[in-house]
Amino acid sequence: MKELKDRIRRDGIIRAGNVLKVDSFLNHQMDIQLFEAMGQEFRRRFSDVEINKILTIEASGIGIACVVAQSFRVPVVFAKKTQTKNISGEVYTTKVESYTHGRIYDVIVSKEFLGKGDKVLLIDDFLANGKALEGLARLVKDSGAELVGAGIVIEKGFQIGGQTLRAQGIRVESLAIVDSMDETTGEIVFCE
Repeated sequence: MKELKDRIRRDGIIRAGNVLKVDSFLNHQMDIQLFEAMGQEFRRRFSDVEINKILTIEASGIGIACVVAQSFRVPVVFAKKTQTKNISGEVYTTKVESYTHGRIYDVIVSKEFLGKGDKVLLIDDFLANGKALEGLARLVKDSGAELVGAGIVIEKGFQIGGQTLRAQGIRVESLAIVDSMDETTGEIVFCE
């Protein structure tokens, strides 16, 4: 998606450890016009499959998931990283490793909101090592729902996540795939 790639080149900041900082428009401050364009692009890319739920993980994926869900006119469910008092009843749970935070989280989804008959599209802002999406895919499988694919805003193509998920048979559609980043020069190269 050219508009997204241009924005990443203009406003993305490369940090040590292969971190691409895009919080000025994606995951802290959100450019809603750009989100709308991304939502429409995901709608176009997944127009061949039935989707009745969007699933993401808190926190950075929620904003884009909501806009994508608006394009599909379906609800968003987000996996929580902590059990809260307002989640009652039975839950699906799994562990996920966050590349950005360098932690392992227990994530949960109430059984009330995910189950047989659901056709689920995963949405997330980044794909690096793929652990968060693998965890979400496990939740979908455990629920008896059908995973139809994963929509990613930015995939780090030089890391193993995308390759691993695709090898597992998961359809992954990424709007921008970064082939390489140079912290010294600030250059970002995309797969075309």
